[in-house]
Amino acid sequence: MIERIIKFDDVEIATQAFGNPAHEPVLMIMGAMASMLWWPDEFCQKLAARKYYVIRYDNRDTGRSTVYEPGEPRYTMDDMAEDAVRILHGYGIDSANLIGMSLGGTIAQIAALSHPERVKTLTLMSTTPIGIDTSALPHTADAYMAHAATGETVDWTDNAEVIEFLVKDTQMIAGVGHPYDERQARAFVERDVRRAKNFVSATNHFMLRGGQALKGKLAELAAPLLVIHGTADPIYPVEHGELLAKTVRGAKLVRLEGGGHEIHPADWEEIVSAIDAHLR
Repeated sequence: MIERIIKFDDVEIATQAFGNPAHEPVLMIMGAMASMLWWPDEFCQKLAARKYYVIRYDNRDTGRSTVYEPGEPRYTMDDMAEDAVRILHGYGIDSANLIGMSLGGTIAQIAALSHPERVKTLTLMSTTPIGIDTSALPHTADAYMAHAATGETVDWTDNAEVIEFLVKDTQMIAGVGHPYDERQARAFVERDVRRAKNFVSATNHFMLRGGQALKGKLAELAAPLLVIHGTADPIYPVEHGELLAKTVRGAKLVRLEGGGHEIHPADWEEIVSAIDAHLR
C-alpha cells in the first residue's frame, strides 16, 4: 500500500487509505506507542469492504511520521487531535467518522468535542472517558504494571531488546477469550519496529497531557457514540467503557467477551459489524 504524507507547519503525518474515496470516510486513530499498523491491514480491508473509505495514520513519534527527541515532545494530545482534523483537510474531507483506540480514543474525544462539525460519528475502543473523575474505577492490572515497570531497564536503542519487551507486552494486553499467537505477534512487532523512523521516540507518548479545557464536557458530545470494550481489558477495565457509554446520552456499548486491550482477529467480524451498524 502506498503511504501518503500530509504536511503542515513543521509536521509530516504518514497515512494510508483503503477503499473507494467516494465512500463514507472513516478516520482511525491508534494508541500510545502504536503506529497505524496496529490497525491490522485485513481489519481495515474488511471495514472498507462495507463501502467505507478507511484512513489510518501514524501519530507523531510513531512509524513514518515526524519524530522528536526522546523525552522532548513538543506537542500535546490537543495537538494530536488537531492532527486528525488536518488529515481530513489533507484528504479534502469535510467531516468523517472517527474511530479511536486507547490513547487514540482520548485523542478522538478531544477532536469530537473541539470540532463537532468535523465528526459525524464517534467509535471508542478500549479507552477511558476524558474530563470526568475515574478514580473510583478499577485501575490497570497489577500484572501489567509490573511488566510495564521492566520497560525502565530496556535499552530502547537496541531493537532486539525492544522487540522482546513488546512481544511480552502483546501477551500481557491479550484477553482470555481467544488463544494468544506469539509467533504472529513477534512477526508483527518486528515489522513495526523495522518500519519506525526512531522507535524510542514513541516513549514520548507517556509524557503527554491534553484535554484540560474539556473538563465536564463529555456529556455534551454531539456525535453519536459507540463504545467497544473487552471484558478482560487489563489496561482499562471494562468499567471505563461502561462509564463512557453511561455519560453520553444515546451511546451504545458492545462488550467483547473475554477481549483484552487488543483487536483480536476472532473479534473482527463482531467489531466491523457493530461499527457498520453504528455508521449507518
